[in-house]
Order: sequence, then C-alpha cells, then structure tokens
Amino acid sequence: MKKALKHFTALSLFSSGGIGDIAATAANIDILVANEILKDRCSIFSRNFPNAKLISGDINKNIERIISETKGKLKGEELDFVFATPPCQGMSQNGMGTLLRGIREGKKPKLDVRNKLIIPALDIICRLNPKIVIFENVPNMQNTIIDVDGTYINIIDYIRKRLGNKYDGKAEVVEFADYGVPQMRQRLITIFSKEKQIKDLLKQTKSLLPERTHSQNPLPLIGLKPWVTVRDTISKLPHLDAKNKKSATSDIKWHYVPVLSAEKYFWVENTPIGKGAFDNQCVQCGYQGNTIHGAKKDKSGINRANKDTPLYCEKCGALLPRPYVVENGKKRLMSGFTSAYKRMSWDKPASTLTKNLSYACSDHKLHPEQNRVLSLYEAFLLHTITDFDYKWENSDGTKPSDKTVREIIGESIPPRGLFKIYSYLTKFL
Repeated sequence: MKKALKHFTALSLFSSGGIGDIAATAANIDILVANEILKDRCSIFSRNFPNAKLISGDINKNIERIISETKGKLKGEELDFVFATPPCQGMSQNGMGTLLRGIREGKKPKLDVRNKLIIPALDIICRLNPKIVIFENVPNMQNTIIDVDGTYINIIDYIRKRLGNKYDGKAEVVEFADYGVPQMRQRLITIFSKEKQIKDLLKQTKSLLPERTHSQNPLPLIGLKPWVTVRDTISKLPHLDAKNKKSATSDIKWHYVPVLSAEKYFWVENTPIGKGAFDNQCVQCGYQGNTIHGAKKDKSGINRANKDTPLYCEKCGALLPRPYVVENGKKRLMSGFTSAYKRMSWDKPASTLTKNLSYACSDHKLHPEQNRVLSLYEAFLLHTITDFDYKWENSDGTKPSDKTVREIIGESIPPRGLFKIYSYLTKFL
C-alpha cells in the first residue's frame, strides 16, 4: 500500500492573491489561516483557497483573531510554517551604514510606517512558535531600519532579536532565474527555524536554500541548466498587434493587449529587436547616425538621463520615432532612461514583471518582436503561475480587473521557485 504524503501546516500573512501560497500547497503545505488587508486580493484568495480561514483587514487589529483561529485549526498540533510578505514599497534604498551614521549624528530619518508591519507579524509568530518562519521581500529589506519604541534597529536584526536563541536563520538574496523561472527577479528570502536538523544544515552549508538548478553560465557536468528564456516560454503564442482592437485580441483567455495610441505605435513599430525607442533613427531620410539616448552622473553622483538627446533628425530635421511629450504646443523628448519603451530579449529571461507590466513606458516591457506589450497570459507564463492550478476569479466567479491582476503579479514571487524552496525545507521536518 502506497504511503500517504505527509501534509504540513502554515499561516500566511500579507497573503495578497495567494500566488506564493499555491507553491506551498503544491509542496504539501496546507494554508490553515491567512490575513490580507485589500478586499480585491481577499476575493481572489478565497476563490483559490476555500478551505483556508481568511481574516480580512489590518493585521494590527486582528492579532488575537489570527492566533485563535490558527490554534483552533491546529487542534493541539504544532504549526510548521509561517509565511510573511509585508509590503515592500517602504524598504530603504539607502545603505544601512548611511542611515545609522545619520541617526548617531542626531538626524532623525523619515521612516516608512509600512516597514513596521514586521512588528505585529512577529507578535503573532512569537506566540505561535512555528517550526519555520519565512519572510520574503525585496533585497533592500536587509538595509532597512525601523523605529521600535524610539530605538532604531535593522529589520533583520530585529527579527533575530524577537525570535531569540531558540531560532537560527539567515537572510539570502535569491535570483529566481537560477531556479528555472523565465524571469529575472531578485528577492530576499529570510528563513529562521527552531528545528535541529535545519539549524545543523545552516551550520554545515551556510545556507537554507536548495542548490541552484539553472545558471546564466550553465555547467551540465554539475547539473546546472541554462536559464529559461522568453523564447522558450512565449514564442509559440498567437501573434498580437496593438494597432487596433481586432489585432490586439486572440481566442486564448487573457491573451490580449491594450491598443496603443497612434504616437506610441509609431515609436514601437520602429523599434528594432533588442533595442529601445529612445534610440530610434530617422524613417524619413533613413539616416542612422542620430545621437542615441543615455545617462550620466550629476554632481551628487546620481545617474540622470541625458537632456540633450535629439527628437528631430540631425540630418533632415524630420521628427524621429522617439517618445515625446507636448509642452506649450511644442514637442520635447520624454524624460526617461533607455530601459523605457524597450524590447525584451528573446534569449534571456524576462525583466522583472511589475504592476506596470502592461505599460509600454515600463522598463523592458515591449514584446521582443511584435508591436505591443506583454499580454497578461504571457505574464502568467513568465511568472510560472500556469505551472499550478490557480483561478483568476473573484469569490463569486466574476473576472477581476486587469489592474488587480497586474498588481498581484507585481507584488508576488514566481511560484516555481518558491515550490523548490518549500519542497527542500519540508525534507528536514
């Protein structure tokens, strides 16, 4: 008789639409209770996790309820996992040393209150005592300082302090393309555990992550495959074109794109493969030597886009197919870097999918060849959501807005990579 797979238990905090939690479910981790503040995320989460107890609202106001509901579901058993993905918009772009030096000099920094959401999360964790705690956020989390009752402390140090000597762990930056995800996405994965086997693993290997499976420089002899590319993932889908509504749709659900204005379409259709619209050359006289766009550091050391990039052909004076805005009746080059209105590369993983993935002006979001941005279905493939059983539906079965879908993708991690991490950790429980 085949032995049944052991199922593990988890609490999910800041769950969004549950993209990370589908990876947990695939790794035999049952989401018992979840908490999310935004109603549109809650609706999609409920559709995909009908057996989980979803507590909607501010975590600060629901600490006791989250704890009691989790204990009720556990029925006296020990909790295996807590997953926590607090909002990342407030994570510091500055070096931790610079912030601490300023604090010592009496300069009180302006800190984002969203970073303090780690405090109620840890209040819950410390009372539930799970076997493993996993925080996920942007790499800048490791440089973030929070104010705890008037004391400034690095957020990772605060996690370590609150968990105490019973737990040991580490924060590690992960490039998810290294786990077979066709997208460049770096995140900070912070794992702490009280389990002896996992503590011993950390001492032995200095890491709590599984070995990489893919690399930009593959090494077949040790099992490292090449990165999965955009071409590998979306090249066989039906052609779309953003010129008009008819050409921008297909029979595949979610495989459609927004129609571009005549001006934007002019910029995009004249953008060569692998290039950006800011460097487009003259279509009137064919001159290919117009100055291309770039950036240089100012006196403060900040990288600034050039202000003198020509909008009109330096040979014939014709308007170049480059992004522009109109001010006081005159056209001027749009402010921005060369990564805006730029095509993705076929033979690399996609650039990071953000909540602006459907906007041509977002970094590296033009299709490698076709005159358009990515469709949402292509985003599902590149984000590896299609590996799993996930429904883009509200709790009542209706379709969510494209905006909500983009935002959920932008604030989540590709689940293919998370599945490998979760599956690896369960081996030690």
